[in-house]
Amino acid sequence: MADPARARKLADRIKVIIAKRLERGLRDPRLGFATITDVQVTGDLQHASVFYTVYGTDQEREDTAAALKAATGLLRTEVGKNITSRLTPSLEFILDAIPENAKHIESLLREARERDTEVAGLAATAVYAGDEDPYVKPRELDDDED
Repeated sequence: MADPARARKLADRIKVIIAKRLERGLRDPRLGFATITDVQVTGDLQHASVFYTVYGTDQEREDTAAALKAATGLLRTEVGKNITSRLTPSLEFILDAIPENAKHIESLLREARERDTEVAGLAATAVYAGDEDPYVKPRELDDDED
């Protein structure tokens, strides 16, 4: 088991290597506008999960996934040349769901905001069902009774 700090450094290095290689371009026309968001390396440094997002439609996401799967060997070779580890980790590309999650969270926040304004509007025109102050207070003695 490798040191977690070493695994994190290796993951960061792999992220930079793959991002630079994708920036230079692959000869696959299916590759869309992909961004490497994160890399996680197993404790034994044998396997790296590469998370990416694609800007575009669902079809472009599928095409990019196919292009990355086809280029896995090339990208692994590139990683092997640029790291100082004895073994080159295998690569697995996983579509990151960050944009979809962000849209879902935004819609939930929008809905909560609308409900809050609705409740605030109802509260502004609300009246008490009984007395405004339902608590019993001690009677005040009049001056006449003394």
